[in-house]
Amino acid sequence: MTTPLDLDGLARRYRDGRARPSDVAEDVLGRIAARGDDHVWITLRPAADVLADAAGLASRWPDPAARPALYGVPFAVKDNVDVAGLPTTAACPAYAYVPDRSAPLVDRLLAAGALLVGKTNLDQFATGLSGTRSPYGACESPLVPGLISGGSSSGSAVAVAAGLVSFAIGTDTAGSGRVPAALTGTVGIKPSRGLVSTLGLVPACASLDCPSVFAASVADGLAVLSVIAGPEPGDPWSRPLPVPCPVPPAAGPLTIGVPARPGFFGDDAAASAFAEVTERLSALGHRVVPVDLDPFLAAGRLLYEGPWIAERLAAVGGFAARNPGELHPVTRRVLGGGTGLSAVDAFEGLYRLRALSAETRAAWASMDVLAVPTVPTTFTIAEMEESPLDRNTVLGHYTTFTNLLDLAAVAVPAGTTAAGRPHGVTFQGPAGSDGLLAGLAAAFTTGTTATAPPDTPPDTLPVLAVVGAHRSGQPLNGQLTALGATALGTAQTAPLYRLFALDGGEPPRPGLVRSAEEGVRVEVELFGLTTAALGTLLTQIAPPLGLGWVRLADGREVHGFLCESYATRDAPDISRHGSWPGYLLSSDHDRRWPPPRPR
Repeated sequence: MTTPLDLDGLARRYRDGRARPSDVAEDVLGRIAARGDDHVWITLRPAADVLADAAGLASRWPDPAARPALYGVPFAVKDNVDVAGLPTTAACPAYAYVPDRSAPLVDRLLAAGALLVGKTNLDQFATGLSGTRSPYGACESPLVPGLISGGSSSGSAVAVAAGLVSFAIGTDTAGSGRVPAALTGTVGIKPSRGLVSTLGLVPACASLDCPSVFAASVADGLAVLSVIAGPEPGDPWSRPLPVPCPVPPAAGPLTIGVPARPGFFGDDAAASAFAEVTERLSALGHRVVPVDLDPFLAAGRLLYEGPWIAERLAAVGGFAARNPGELHPVTRRVLGGGTGLSAVDAFEGLYRLRALSAETRAAWASMDVLAVPTVPTTFTIAEMEESPLDRNTVLGHYTTFTNLLDLAAVAVPAGTTAAGRPHGVTFQGPAGSDGLLAGLAAAFTTGTTATAPPDTPPDTLPVLAVVGAHRSGQPLNGQLTALGATALGTAQTAPLYRLFALDGGEPPRPGLVRSAEEGVRVEVELFGLTTAALGTLLTQIAPPLGLGWVRLADGREVHGFLCESYATRDAPDISRHGSWPGYLLSSDHDRRWPPPRPR
């Protein structure tokens, strides 16, 4: 009898004594053997090692009440992620090396009790979205015979879709954590850049790379994300962002943008399927609005038509130049496109991306979340091999802009088209909106209607004073919307505070500090939240910010965002602007844009 591998089901069976990690490990190894050579795995751990680790979990945590979040949960890792003692190939046998240390995200999973089964296949060097560019074979989607699984995280997605593991780690640069989710009927969570450390990953584009999570449900994926998320010392790309709670939050009514002119490359069945998605969102209580996606799509084209193709050479260009015959033919063609680019091309690409990012701000002012088809159409393995580059571009139509524009994303199944192909939808939002997106995605997959907060009179709700990125029209306002916050207008603080522009955080944020000497009045925006919503928000706030008491000019004491003073020592004092929006419109802000990044 096979054991369901969902996290809640496993936890109940372990708690009730109906299963042991050893039983689950034997079951998983049997499933893998039964599928035979399905091209999912590059390195499977020896069965004896997996079973020994499973047996050792009970001795590590003999008290069931003290067991960690992922106790006895089997998982897989994409083979461009380091695991100590196992080869990392990035789907290129000649490139293989055996690391002494695991990637920090792997260490976090093992510390949480998860059980590693093996390392999965991928498009070579994580370059491609099809799952067909590997010397270890092409992974087929379990949903339709002959259909591609999507890439580059092909093996990770199929391992979950085929029920071989509970979850799998992938990576995402151009859509590799989302395209396979759509084609295999799984959930793909692509975190905000820097929320999960990329140490121990073979880079594709180091400035854009994200580890990702494949799972059978949003709840399972979010539980895994909550374990691996968080700043990592020594990682130049890590940054403090809100770590989502392990349970998807309730989804309040949201304004959801959809493409005003969606493109499906002649796939009428996919077009009809996405029209049904928009109808479902409306029926669930959300407001759906058309959005001009042109600047988003133009940004996405920069990934393969602009200088970012040269960033892939920064990771593996030396190896490729010395060993051209060891590369997959399509990988060699893709990497070759970066050899003629100059530093001037790189700067011009950065300028172009910055301009397009500015154009997208108008769209974000009118929506909380962007919903797009994960892929506009699907291909068989044979069709992909006929035209690997052009059809790869089609697959990435709605995914390549995400990391360039610093967005988070959650991809979920959305049924089957009339042509019998899988269809998926991806919810995207600004960096830091991971929890909001997961809540919406979970509600969408379960058909949960968006509900407004309890009908509590605004004047009896706890009041929250918002200073910066959570204000209306700012990148994190969607977190408040999802919690059912009621806008109560603006106010002034008492003349007791200083306002600073914090360095190193994205989205850019201010820090409000109560001054022991000379303070000024600072404009804040007020929101009413239920006590439960206020508590949920507190878990989503990243340091150095927190919640405290803020005194308003009218004498009221309300809850509000405050900043720890250590973070303001070298930060510019922007109090003279009177508010965060006033600073953003000033020439001082122009001189500091873009904000400093970790080096």
